[in-house]
Amino acid sequence: MDIRTGRLLLRELRETDVPEVTAGASDEVTQRWLPLPWPYTEQHAAIFVTRLAPAMRASGHGMVRALEYDGYFAGVIDLKRTDWTARVTEIGYWTMPGFRGLGLTTEAASALTTWALERLGFERVELRVPPGNLASNRVAVKSGFVLEGVARNAGKVRTGRVDLAVYSRIRSDPDQTGIR
Repeated sequence: MDIRTGRLLLRELRETDVPEVTAGASDEVTQRWLPLPWPYTEQHAAIFVTRLAPAMRASGHGMVRALEYDGYFAGVIDLKRTDWTARVTEIGYWTMPGFRGLGLTTEAASALTTWALERLGFERVELRVPPGNLASNRVAVKSGFVLEGVARNAGKVRTGRVDLAVYSRIRSDPDQTGIR
């Protein structure tokens, strides 16, 4: 179930990824925008990699992939809150600090979304991000998502409740990203 793009391999997480997951999930920017435990320990990462991510896939509720760039762990991307009856899923991601600003997350989000819509037959992929997270909002737009509005007080981050900008790509949207 690997997905390849021009520069990336989206692959299953491995136990050897635990130190990188720990570092990435502990990063100040990642912590600011995601509802992760603080401090984020190797034990949290090990549980995520060895139990939670495989359980999401086995249950059909989603899937988690590592972003691998030139052999290096560059981040995590996932499909979650998957509703097979409605054919809707949500995408989420975070990127290691040293790999931000290279367009890798946009490439990964576009590829995983296209895969979900075309290969799995989903009708809609949603992306929800706090409006203040400018980088993630840029990823959404550059990945071909359309802003639908803002859901007030709809999310939680470590510091409390936040609004969430709601984006979507649907099967009938043209792929204007140029990324396949």
